[in-house]
Amino acid sequence: MQNMVILGATGSIGASTLSVMANNPAEFHVYGLVANASVDKMLALCITYQPEYAHMVDESAAMQLKALLPQGSVTQVTTGAEALNALVTDANTDTVMAAIVGAAGLVPTFDAVKAGKRVLLANKEALVMSGELFMHTARASGATVLPVDSEHNAIFQCLPTNAQAQLGYCDLAASGIAHILLTGSGGPFLQTDLSTLSAMTPTQACNHPNWSMGPKISVDSATMMNKGLEFIEARWLFNTQADQLKVVIHPQSVIHSMVQYRDGSVIAQMGNPDMRTPIAHCMSYPQRINAGVEPLDFFKVGQLSFCEPDFSRFPCLRLAMQACEHGQEATTVLNAANEIAVEAFLNGQIRFTDIADINARCLDSIPQTCLASIGDILQLDGQARMTAMSAIKALN
Repeated sequence: MQNMVILGATGSIGASTLSVMANNPAEFHVYGLVANASVDKMLALCITYQPEYAHMVDESAAMQLKALLPQGSVTQVTTGAEALNALVTDANTDTVMAAIVGAAGLVPTFDAVKAGKRVLLANKEALVMSGELFMHTARASGATVLPVDSEHNAIFQCLPTNAQAQLGYCDLAASGIAHILLTGSGGPFLQTDLSTLSAMTPTQACNHPNWSMGPKISVDSATMMNKGLEFIEARWLFNTQADQLKVVIHPQSVIHSMVQYRDGSVIAQMGNPDMRTPIAHCMSYPQRINAGVEPLDFFKVGQLSFCEPDFSRFPCLRLAMQACEHGQEATTVLNAANEIAVEAFLNGQIRFTDIADINARCLDSIPQTCLASIGDILQLDGQARMTAMSAIKALN
């Protein structure tokens, strides 16, 4: 039985992870749950799963949770960076689901990798901000990193076993691979008139046609920044060269990504758009378990369509691809700027089309520096956030 710690337990990935665990109670045990400040949700989870630890990033939320837990509860409530580090590096912790959205998830995820844990990576920022350092650390510590994002998990499943065993350092060409084809739905604005995009509201941007996700990742899908961040992730996970990675728009989200081989063969991973499938795959790899997901019914799928991304519609995707070419510093800046811009859009401070403009300004205005440590990365992240805030004020 695996003792699991879930970073981001009250979010959508956390809920899906717990659903898979409920379908496989003999295989997994909830050892620790981590959330920011959602006391009511965490209380319900603690009562249901009775984890050894419940960690709240917000100190006042931790105090509230501690007061609300039933007398005699086996769960110890913790808060603070040291306690979180202790939880993810605990000798009893076997597997860490890294699903805290945004830069906030970088440090605990990196700590788990450094401790040699089995890390199920659903936090994009870990690789976007620190990909080179992250994968080097995983190799040095002996940690197992498995990609949870549906696209990267699909690519992983389509790779030969020798490449799966060398994530971050695999030689795609030596494995006969010509291209990795990263698919994306195009989000809710794929067919929207370009002249109306600036008037799109947060509600419209969060209305994804295929996936049920949180607000930040939903907006990223609408701008296709989500795919841009995944492009950067794929570069580090699969050690791709610039000409080995392509983005393909596939509105139905049935094919989650593909690998094209030198002989002309294309291997695709398909399934219903449900995150429990890649989560279950990572949790049980190399075995297969019941994810609780209905199998794909090909008689109901209908037609599958594909098209090239339009960068005039999705400038954030182009920015991410360009940042990936420039290196780790540029992707760190872009990620930080985008988090601030998306938050401002969700709060009604800027227009939808301003997100790309703010991201571009930050990339142009921040000098590139050498990032040799997590501390360096976090310092540049903070600098980029201040620049983004200034750009937002300038628009208003």
